Amino acid sequence: MFKIISSISTWFAVIALILLWLPLLGIIYIFDRDPVKYRTGRWFRRLGVAITKVNPTWKLQIDGYDVADPRKPYIVVSNHQSMADIPLISHLPWEMKWIAKKELFDTPVVGWMMKMAGDISVDRKADSRRAQSLIETLSYLKKKCSVMFFPEGTRSLNGKVHRFNDGAFLLAIKAGVPVLPLALDGSRDCLPKHSWKFGKTQVVKLRVLEPIGTEDMNRDQVAELRDKTRQAIIEQIAEWRDVPPAQIDGLAKKKESQS
Repeated sequence: MFKIISSISTWFAVIALILLWLPLLGIIYIFDRDPVKYRTGRWFRRLGVAITKVNPTWKLQIDGYDVADPRKPYIVVSNHQSMADIPLISHLPWEMKWIAKKELFDTPVVGWMMKMAGDISVDRKADSRRAQSLIETLSYLKKKCSVMFFPEGTRSLNGKVHRFNDGAFLLAIKAGVPVLPLALDGSRDCLPKHSWKFGKTQVVKLRVLEPIGTEDMNRDQVAELRDKTRQAIIEQIAEWRDVPPAQIDGLAKKKESQS
């Protein structure tokens, strides 16, 4: 019963924050002259920070590589455990545009703010829209703004790191920008999939790993870049959990069967 009451009160606080943030973001958007709406995006991410603060069960620890220049563009990639990942990653102190499915942009209020912040809509059912998303991503990188991907494409139900799609890594090579891996662990039970109730108090670890350069890489090395990035994330999570990397690798059994 306490968990239900606590979750309801937290959701009320989250909804109130979202409704208060909409007019604030609208005002910032009107006066933001940056071609990538950098300030608008940063204020939208601050909503994620505020949502974390009103949730007593979320505790976040951030460390790792220091991004000294917030306008140096990266393709940022992270493993994905929960919807809580979005507000938690929003604590990072630089702006990046998020790749998100089209349906989220059609959501009232939150979708409106995503559009104002300049996030990138992907319609997986329309090839023309996917091509437009690639163009938007390259445009942001050229204008010195990072772009954020969850290359697994969906949340992990078992806490392992599953297959990464190639798209983010192909774009990194095409644009000639580094990949910046994020390792995230502990968020899976913050907001379990298919549940509206928040889990027990969780300490979530977020580490910014060393960038992986793409200089002199070509399209034939997409798989190499993808696997190197994925392995770095797996090894970091395995170190936190004090287990062998194979226990974190969601493809480990498939690899064994193919060998």
